[in-house]
Amino acid sequence: METLVAPLDHPAIARVLPHRHPFLLVDRITELEPGRRAVGVKNVTGEERYLVGTAGGARVLSPAILMEAVAQVGAVLVRARPENRGRLVFFLGIERARFRRPVVVGDVVVLEAVVRRLGPRMGTFAGAARVAGRIAAEGVMSFALGPGGEADHRQG
Repeated sequence: METLVAPLDHPAIARVLPHRHPFLLVDRITELEPGRRAVGVKNVTGEERYLVGTAGGARVLSPAILMEAVAQVGAVLVRARPENRGRLVFFLGIERARFRRPVVVGDVVVLEAVVRRLGPRMGTFAGAARVAGRIAAEGVMSFALGPGGEADHRQG
C-alpha cells in the first residue's frame, strides 16, 4: 500500500476515494499530515452540473456540494493513516455549519479539514472552505469508519 504524500493530483485522489466524476470534487491535495490535517483545492468551472442560478443571474456552487468537497478532503485525511486505508468513511452529520459567502464560477476554493477526534470506529473534524483567504463555509463533521473501501485499487 503506497504512502500518501502531498501533493496528490486528481488521479491519485481517485485511488484513495471511491468517488468518480462528476462526484469527485477535489482537484488537488496540497498539504497532508495523516491523522491531523489536510488541505485541498477545488477549481469552480462553468461546466459543473451542480451549479445553481441565483435571482441576479450568477451561477453559484450549492452549499451542500461545497460541504461535500470539504468532506472529501476529510476522507482523504482519515484514509491517509495506514490502519484506515482499507476502510470506508461514512459521514454521519454536520454541526455548526455556516455559509458565509457564495462561491461562484472562476473561484479557487481552498478546502481544509483538521481532525478533532479520530478513534478506531468514529471521529470528527473541523472543515472550512475559503476563497481568497475568506471563509465561504465551515462546520464540524462527524464520521464512522466501516469495512470495505477498494478505492485504493481502482483506476480513475
